[in-house]
Amino acid sequence: MSPLPFSIDLNNKVAVVTGGAGVLGSAMCRALAACGAKVIIVGRDLAKAQKLATEIEATGGIALGVSCDVLDRAALENVARQIESGFGPCDILINGAGGNHPKGVSNLEYYDAEQAEADPANTTFFDLDIEGYRFVFDLNLLGTLLPTQVFAKQMLGRPGCTVINISSMSAFKPLTKVAAYSNAKAAVSNFTQWLATHLAQSGVRVNAIAPGFFITEQNHKLLIQDDGEFTPRARKVVAQTPMRRFGEADELIGTLLWLVEPKASGFVTGTIVAVDGGFSAYAGV
Repeated sequence: MSPLPFSIDLNNKVAVVTGGAGVLGSAMCRALAACGAKVIIVGRDLAKAQKLATEIEATGGIALGVSCDVLDRAALENVARQIESGFGPCDILINGAGGNHPKGVSNLEYYDAEQAEADPANTTFFDLDIEGYRFVFDLNLLGTLLPTQVFAKQMLGRPGCTVINISSMSAFKPLTKVAAYSNAKAAVSNFTQWLATHLAQSGVRVNAIAPGFFITEQNHKLLIQDDGEFTPRARKVVAQTPMRRFGEADELIGTLLWLVEPKASGFVTGTIVAVDGGFSAYAGV
């Protein structure tokens, strides 16, 4: 585990992290555990979640890996009951589950009738599949809303509780090709602000982290060629990032720890924090 940028005391806190076994989620789980939190790693792949939990426990942390579909309300409620019984009520919820779908993507950046007609494999906005689009919205938006309905209910009336959603750069600036994902993440940011207002007088803070470009399992093939070199899209991303590189998962941790610690961010709610190497600030010229 990389050294923490600073330490906070999360002893006796229960942190639930959906999508916790992914590249970014696992870095967050390790950091929360290193600060003393009891970390519940929620993922579709039970083996991956349990493997991460074992690694955390080997370093002296407390963790449990569980399998749960974030779109299944009944399954979420069952997991919530198990966690409350075994560890206590949820104090920190990280909504990290999300992703894209090939049918919600166009492979042409700009509509070009000649290109579209020249090759049936070329897809534009007009070819986007509604089921693929719906899948992306369900996973990212409802996959944030439903866990929050279930776990934030355990937070009501208890001090220091917080929800952190994972938005995206594509919520600030819609990215070419990935229409469904950009639209869904914009909805996550909007939902974050709405819920922060709704829960503001309950004591529960709601914020979001919007990562810039990080190389993960989901986007690896999109960004890295078989020979290890950057793809054209990756080169374009780096050219638009003032720091001229991709982010490292551990570079999200300082923002995460700041947001979960009420002594540091107790008056912060409804905020979407960009961690992006300057991508959202750069106009390209």
